Amino acid sequence: MATDLIRYDLLVQDALRSVVRKVLADTARSGLIGEHHFNIAFKTQAPGVVVPPAVRQRFPDEMSIILQHEFWDLVVTQDGFEVSLNFSRKPERLTVPFDSITGFTDPSVPFGFKLEPRVAEPAASPAPATARQQTSPPAPAKPAPAKPAPAKPPAQPVAAAKSAQRAEKPAEPAGEAKVVSIDAFRKK
Repeated sequence: MATDLIRYDLLVQDALRSVVRKVLADTARSGLIGEHHFNIAFKTQAPGVVVPPAVRQRFPDEMSIILQHEFWDLVVTQDGFEVSLNFSRKPERLTVPFDSITGFTDPSVPFGFKLEPRVAEPAASPAPATARQQTSPPAPAKPAPAKPAPAKPPAQPVAAAKSAQRAEKPAEPAGEAKVVSIDAFRKK
């Protein structure tokens, strides 16, 4: 079997993220149209995600939000979106990078799909480097050895009912490529 050097799986993931970006940008500009509304699932521990501490404690790995009736100040950027929602009748601001999104549905149509979140490797996390820079000068960067990363299965559109079901899988490190046979993804 031929090796996918183009990485179609990653291209499809990027295309689906751009669908979310476009739909949310249109909603931020014009509001929701018709009966459309959105369920968005994301990893709460992903880099750049900002949620209230009590919410993060309730949903330590993943959570879903609904943008329908009570949301305010939706702002969409190239990398993510910010929105205000009520949690226990208290308005809170959330920041959600598109790379942290694991699912998107519009139950009014129905339309939906799942995504693999892009997760940075723990060693590449900017937080420890920032703390180190405050106390001592930065150490020279060493190039990391090239290792192939696990390939991710391509996202497939699913009906809204199916997208509500979540298969728990451990997150895989991003950034490196690994060749995997298609047989690994077939049900046996």
